[in-house]
Amino acid sequence: MSETGQRRIVVVGGGTAGWMAAATLSRFLGNTSIILVESDAIGIVGVGEATIPQIHLFIGGLGLHEADIVRETKATYKLGIEFDGWLEPGHRYMHAFGIVGRAVGVIPFRQLWHSARSHGLAEEFGHYYFNEVAARMGRMAIPEGPANSALGLVHAYHFDASLFAAFLRRYAEERGVTRIEGKIDSVERDEQGGDVAALLLDGGRRIEGDFFLDCTGFRSLLLGQTLGIGFRDWSNYLPCDRALAVPCARSENFRPFTQSIARKAGWQWRIPLQHRTGNGHVYCSSQISDDEAASILLEHLDGDALDDPRPLRFTAGMREQVWSHNVVALGLSAGFMEPLESTSIHLIQSSIARLLTFLPKASAGPAVREKFNRQTATEWEQIRDFLILHYKANRRIGEPFWDQCRDMPIPATLAEKIALFEEAAIIVREDNELFTEEGWGQVMIGQGLEPRSFSPLAAALPRDEMAAYLAKLAATYRSAAAALPTHAEFVDSMLAKSARRKEVHA
Repeated sequence: MSETGQRRIVVVGGGTAGWMAAATLSRFLGNTSIILVESDAIGIVGVGEATIPQIHLFIGGLGLHEADIVRETKATYKLGIEFDGWLEPGHRYMHAFGIVGRAVGVIPFRQLWHSARSHGLAEEFGHYYFNEVAARMGRMAIPEGPANSALGLVHAYHFDASLFAAFLRRYAEERGVTRIEGKIDSVERDEQGGDVAALLLDGGRRIEGDFFLDCTGFRSLLLGQTLGIGFRDWSNYLPCDRALAVPCARSENFRPFTQSIARKAGWQWRIPLQHRTGNGHVYCSSQISDDEAASILLEHLDGDALDDPRPLRFTAGMREQVWSHNVVALGLSAGFMEPLESTSIHLIQSSIARLLTFLPKASAGPAVREKFNRQTATEWEQIRDFLILHYKANRRIGEPFWDQCRDMPIPATLAEKIALFEEAAIIVREDNELFTEEGWGQVMIGQGLEPRSFSPLAAALPRDEMAAYLAKLAATYRSAAAALPTHAEFVDSMLAKSARRKEVHA
């Protein structure tokens, strides 16, 4: 404890993880001294620029205004992720946010669609969820009514991660967080219990703490290097181990969705921002050279490159424990999974939220740490399985990387999910996992999985009624989407709203 009796929490490292943690702790913890240590000389990975709708819980919890987020981070809107070529070349589908179709009584829409399709009565699945219809038209609006209504667009953001971190830094420092610039020379541990006691910085400075958050990126300085917590390697399931990231000039086609485009030995992301487009190529280094990967990336930009591609090396997986002694790792210090479903920032957010629930007033004991670690591991494993599905269920025959992915063994938890769907179009969401039945269904259908049977309740519906219902639903979504502002118009309206807010508070 400090001389004032306050608990001292030291956030080690800045970037997105560090400043998300500092901002949240400064908002919710009283009688706590929060110190963030970072060095401008150490680079930040910062490739993740796409989010999922859970980001609204974070923004709302801090009391931030959406219009200000759009202005300060050069944000655009995201209604889903398009997967181009993942099933086979030329095939596209979207994992969109929000409600898919509308259930009929107790019959889930997915079951109704399967029944209708078996009789040739259904359009493509994507015609029946409003988010995709609006995204394809380049439209965007925030609904007046509940976000989960039939015509409500559920959205997230594309933003500049470095600007997001800078915005949160200002927020945190206004609330008393102390930032210390410096490189860490060594870490001091308590001789009795082995807890981390202090950081020794360049210039002989010593920073004591009661609790530490390791946000040091892939180095995992405290959890991995100092405490020796091992790493669970998932590269046998997720073989991509390198990425190249490069910004390019903003495209005139201002899409309200992320693009994930399958390539020879991996995939490319394309994320539109107000001032540029973020691009990256995630690939397997045993299947393609770095030079060829860079060439593929640069050949498929939709604007002039604004920099040279920046390399990143990684191994998919997570630490065996995320909380050990008095250290919790966040972000890349805890592990890494490629940003295929934009989960990087969410995993930071969910760990911070979990920490607020589990962090006791006094020192945490083994029961608290073990439960925290089990819940964290379950969340990571569920997301891991969802990512593996994209690779496993492909029909890119004759391409070595994709053949390898199609033939690889998969976790039993994923095998069970696939078996349930293929047997009877059943999807079960367990342990409040991140991805819902809607999300799993979109990807399973998009990746070409075919159920052998479906609900007898759906099969019992008269075909003419089924066809009329689906036709009306698709037409309603098209008409409603066409009436919305364009994505660019809506972004401009939010910038104007933020400017008015700024004038009022000036």
